Amino acid sequence: MSYNLLKGKKGIIFGALDENSIAWKTAERVHEEGGTFVLTNAPIAMRMGKINELAEKTGSEIIPADATNLEDIQNLIEKSMEILGGKIDFVLHSIGMSVNVRKGRHYTDLKYDWMTKGWDVSAVSFHKVMQTLYKTDAMNEWGSIVALTYMAAQRTFPDYNDMADNKAYLESIARSFGYFFGKDKKVRVNTISQSPTPTTAGQGVKGFGGFISYAEKMSPLGNATALDCANYTVSLFSDLTKRVTMQNLYNDGGFSNTGVSQEVIERFTEE
Repeated sequence: MSYNLLKGKKGIIFGALDENSIAWKTAERVHEEGGTFVLTNAPIAMRMGKINELAEKTGSEIIPADATNLEDIQNLIEKSMEILGGKIDFVLHSIGMSVNVRKGRHYTDLKYDWMTKGWDVSAVSFHKVMQTLYKTDAMNEWGSIVALTYMAAQRTFPDYNDMADNKAYLESIARSFGYFFGKDKKVRVNTISQSPTPTTAGQGVKGFGGFISYAEKMSPLGNATALDCANYTVSLFSDLTKRVTMQNLYNDGGFSNTGVSQEVIERFTEE
């Protein structure tokens, strides 16, 4: 169901890879709610995914960009404003990677150049995007910037590896930059801490199936889906949340406030 929540709003969506991506679902929902946007991803990710299908479905243009490269980001923002016909109302940062996870390196045996690369892609890129938006005065007042995170930023999940550190840094950037973007530009910055979701990237984490199963048993409402996250993001892009900023917002079916569930107790008291 559409409510025209984003009618007339324009933005940039980072990270749509395929139909399993949260960014992909968000793009579909933004389109349904009347928003227009530019899609972007790293050139290598675009070759792996199906972003052209999404662009055709939503009537969007694609601008390849490495979100760790300031020249690419500047070009992306300038061209997006040309295509969209003005300043930007919303941005979704849905980017994350860990070479150490991909290569199976344990957290106690990280390769540090790989760690630095993952940190740059997963967290520092968020600062680079916002700094460029801020310096070029590219955002409309009451605009909204959202990044996706995970609760491993607060709690230990052994196999989440250095991605946990990346997400913690990402959330800190949202708070720190959110202060200045709010005070100086009237722009909101928030992160959504999403349930473990079977995206193409997420499934690369060792033991990911166990993450999902455990979270499902722990969460009173069950795990939030990619579509649930897209709907939550739409609400944050809309004018209904004009004074929500610098928040890490949990979209996890109640997992983050559940100490233990009856299902988990029963699982460990079975004879």
